[in-house]
Amino acid sequence: MRRDYFELTVEGVGDGAGEPTTPRVRIDFHGPEGLLRDRLSNADGDLLSASEIDVAFRLREPLEVGTAEGVVGVTNRFTGDFVLELNETADDVLPFIRAARESADAADAADGDDARYRVDIDLDGERLVSYDKETFLVYDHEGNLLRSESLIPSGVEL
Repeated sequence: MRRDYFELTVEGVGDGAGEPTTPRVRIDFHGPEGLLRDRLSNADGDLLSASEIDVAFRLREPLEVGTAEGVVGVTNRFTGDFVLELNETADDVLPFIRAARESADAADAADGDDARYRVDIDLDGERLVSYDKETFLVYDHEGNLLRSESLIPSGVEL
């Protein structure tokens, strides 16, 4: 699936004062509908649930490079297959992860809600799926996990 089929926007990052909100990433797909549905479905044809997908960011160059480029990937947790990939910069992704961490810390103190961020995947502007997620892993350009940049819930052992 081509990366230019996707458009990514975020909400809840750098909103400033007020109540902390759950950061949200919206991924809008502008390509063949069947292709996205097939990748977002399990063997029975049902859309994958939040527990069946993983979200990660893989850098293509060292983080120390000015505006490091990378790839956001959503994968099927059980098969390891990529559901979708799109190009983004570390300057866009890392502030989102920090906002999700801060929002979760505030929510944990208030009500114990586990959701740290939400991923909405739309098909030409129409909602296809929405996932509440807790984990967002970040890998360097050599494939090593960057724990300090990743969003990993406490108690999770990798």
